[in-house]
Amino acid sequence: FALGIMPYISVSIILELLTSIIPYFDNLRRSGVEGRRKLTQLTRYGTVGLCIFQGLAISMWLENPAHFGDIVIVPNPGWLFRFTTVVTLTTGTIFLMWLGEQITEKGIGNGISLIITASILSRMPVAFHRVVQLVAAREISFFAVLIMLILIFIVVAFAIIINESERRIPVQYAKRVVGRKIYGGQTTYLPIKLNQGGVIPLIFAISILTFPATFLAFSTNRVLQKIASLLSPTGGVGMLLYAILTIFFCYFYASIIFNPDNVADDLKKYGGFIQGIRPGKSTAVYLEKILNRLTLPGSLMLTSIAIFPYIIMHIYKRIPYIVASLFGGIGLLIIVSVLLETLRQIEAHLLVRHYQGFLKKTKRL
Repeated sequence: FALGIMPYISVSIILELLTSIIPYFDNLRRSGVEGRRKLTQLTRYGTVGLCIFQGLAISMWLENPAHFGDIVIVPNPGWLFRFTTVVTLTTGTIFLMWLGEQITEKGIGNGISLIITASILSRMPVAFHRVVQLVAAREISFFAVLIMLILIFIVVAFAIIINESERRIPVQYAKRVVGRKIYGGQTTYLPIKLNQGGVIPLIFAISILTFPATFLAFSTNRVLQKIASLLSPTGGVGMLLYAILTIFFCYFYASIIFNPDNVADDLKKYGGFIQGIRPGKSTAVYLEKILNRLTLPGSLMLTSIAIFPYIIMHIYKRIPYIVASLFGGIGLLIIVSVLLETLRQIEAHLLVRHYQGFLKKTKRL
């Protein structure tokens, strides 16, 4: 299970982007059950292909003693070792992919997301144990631990705000008379989230940084290894690149998820309009303006949480990443978003069965 479920996530995100760029994939998405089944098959095939590629790269890296101080890790290198490594790693990812699909189909919540969340949560006891060791070694004080706990609660609350905040635009529908009945006339709202892409911009940004850095690190060339270290988010250059890529993908993914032209056309088609705004092009321009105003603070807030652990590590050299990750990063954002979404689904199941829900109604931006 060394590769984990990330190959599946990477292929899924790539295919989701392709559906917005290439008409063939967009037609599959609009083809109903059969089209979605085809996209699922393509995702599986792409996952297997990516696992084979990554497994081969890992096996060749393990065969090179130069990466381990001239210590031989693999006594019998060759294609047999590479084949068994690729098969083992690919099988582990395929099993996790199958398990996630079974949870989604027969359980509550998204199975893949729950597996990722469980993996992240499983590292938290190790992180807290490391904090205890640092206190025992008197490398950090009890007061510092108290400050850390307060910071964790603040960051979690901040992550919930980013995930849940939205702008509600009032939409009115014109009255229509069909026979003796009057349809429409009601007022509803159009929600635009502060962070349209969730954690996907972070996944894209970190993937672009780590993918070349990983393969450059395999090289014994010192120049290439230096470039790989510069691309790491733990350094100043890598952190800056991570922030820039995150902001870029926030805008990029927001434009894919929320298309103002399509929304304006749908509103006009069904007789909806925003008060004071003409239907059609004017509505699209207004929605795009609102989207850009929300995406800027949303991307900055998301970036601040993403790079906060690296800032902590940069300031306090003694704190390892496993402890710094408690203060934010992509892992914390995934946990918050997945748990909130799972709670919503549990709430929906309870309400369908006439049980009282447990989620309180809160005001939104």
